Amino acid sequence: MLIDSYIFPSTTIPDHLSSLIIVMLYDFQDRKFQARLFSDNEEPIAEVQEVENLLNSFKTKLAAALARCRIKHDALSIYHILPETVRNQELRASTLPLYAWINTCKISSEEVYYSLKKKGYNKVTSVLHIDDKVYAVDQHCYDVLIFPSHLKNDLLNIDLFKEYKLIFQDKSRSLAIHSVRALLNMDDDILMVNTGSWYTVAHMSILTNNNTSKIFVCGVKSQAKDPDLKNLFTKMGCKNIQILHETFLNIEPKDHRLQNVKVILLLPRCSGLGVSNPVEFILNEHEDTGLLKDFSQGGISEDKLHILAQQQYEQLTHAMKFTKAQAVVYCTCSVYPEENEAVVKKALEFQDLGIKVQPYRLSPPVLPLCSLKEIHLSTDKFFRMEPSGITNGCFLSVLTRERDPSETVSVRDVLARAAAKGLLDGIELGKSSKREKKKKKSKISLPKAPTSDKNSIQTKIAEFLNRETNAHANRSETLTTKTSLAQENATSAASSSPVRKPGKPAANPLVPPFMKNTAHPRPCERPTNFVRPRPEDRVIALKPIEIVLPPVMLPSSSPHRIKSQIPTQHFHYHWLGPKTGYFPSPSITRRGEKPKENLPSSPLRRPRPWL
Repeated sequence: MLIDSYIFPSTTIPDHLSSLIIVMLYDFQDRKFQARLFSDNEEPIAEVQEVENLLNSFKTKLAAALARCRIKHDALSIYHILPETVRNQELRASTLPLYAWINTCKISSEEVYYSLKKKGYNKVTSVLHIDDKVYAVDQHCYDVLIFPSHLKNDLLNIDLFKEYKLIFQDKSRSLAIHSVRALLNMDDDILMVNTGSWYTVAHMSILTNNNTSKIFVCGVKSQAKDPDLKNLFTKMGCKNIQILHETFLNIEPKDHRLQNVKVILLLPRCSGLGVSNPVEFILNEHEDTGLLKDFSQGGISEDKLHILAQQQYEQLTHAMKFTKAQAVVYCTCSVYPEENEAVVKKALEFQDLGIKVQPYRLSPPVLPLCSLKEIHLSTDKFFRMEPSGITNGCFLSVLTRERDPSETVSVRDVLARAAAKGLLDGIELGKSSKREKKKKKSKISLPKAPTSDKNSIQTKIAEFLNRETNAHANRSETLTTKTSLAQENATSAASSSPVRKPGKPAANPLVPPFMKNTAHPRPCERPTNFVRPRPEDRVIALKPIEIVLPPVMLPSSSPHRIKSQIPTQHFHYHWLGPKTGYFPSPSITRRGEKPKENLPSSPLRRPRPWL
């Protein structure tokens, strides 16, 4: 319409007023090309008044151009002239929830909730398909509230929005701001490139209000806007913003003003095809209106897309040249891979490795992933949000420098280097600290304690075996000399003196089987003729106790009975707990077992019913 009515060729209009002309033309035809009436309290703006006078002077030609356009496209209004894709985006924009962040410099979150409750707004978990006065807290950004779209006019009239305590802004910009905040230390500065809306800068300032950080904003060409911007930031409570009038590509990476900049937020101009209202996005984010013609035809040309991608690549590579910076956050509202993944991968591949700094690498998202779909879309370390009924499209990438290998050097290596350079004169590095000496002593002394106890036990066992050997030798001599003992006395002696059942019959009937290996006794082995301790006794600390029983000699009452082997001395060696009074008797047999007696001196065996 502007071209058909000869406004552009015939008049000289500054480039910075192109966006304003298009917006006012849409409003002008909506008012049927009638002049706008000013209220008493409204102060006219010079630029707006200039554009409005221009449109009024061409209103007849503009109305004729609109009529010809409607006839050509068989459309009832200018809205129906738009392609179906643009109309669908307009329809989605009308139902998209409203996002507003809390200005915590002027009010706390609890106070906002209380104020909204007084106004009749209830807090819910989701605002979808709800027509009441409700709101919800965003899952990704803790200071962002979500409202249904039909409440916009009502919200603009409450004090929270009038006093800049709540500020409307697209969620994609809040995601970028929170990503930068997660990478900051207390005193790190920030460089913001292509901010678009000044509310984005204000949001970054509010989140870093408690820090000593400074926010540098580049790309503000006209200094005439500085008073208005300072006035806006003062009303919102922002104090740490510094405006740079140079374009980003003209700023030197070694600029002395930016030596403390650790994070760069890059919001490049993109096609904006991921937003619900691309016309509004272009008017806010771009200086020229060249993309509006492409959007009026339902898409963007490949040539224009290639130009945008090249500009984004140049800005990203320039941001990676700032040697003091440690991270770059790259965020767009586009759904084209040529503007997103392709730009980031190309910049990482061709980054300058000649400078003495660590190279950049792709880092995982620093934002919380709240659904399986978000996790799936972020598997390649990119954060994506597809355009939907609840949010606009968004692409976000975080680039961080790799860790310097010198930072992983041990303390000992650092001290050795310092000593080699003569920085530690008079300090002996070979001496270990008292703590290390204590550790070494404990490590050495701990194994020795059980070894000494074990050796003393083994010595006692060896002495016991030697005494047992001598006892059995004396016992064999006694039995050979006294062959006149009766079997009755022997059985009575057997019932009174405890005898353990032996194992297999040995070659020497007078020597138990375990005595065959007494020449080289094993200190750790226990004799097989001792009573096995109970299972509950095993968990008790045991100590050896030696019990000596005198020999019992009884006269023989029956010469026909078998002579019993009566030892001259019995030494029973038991393992007992220190606190228990239980002394297991060697004559106690297992339950269900019949006691047996090995009598190799006589082949006769007779039953013993008294046992």
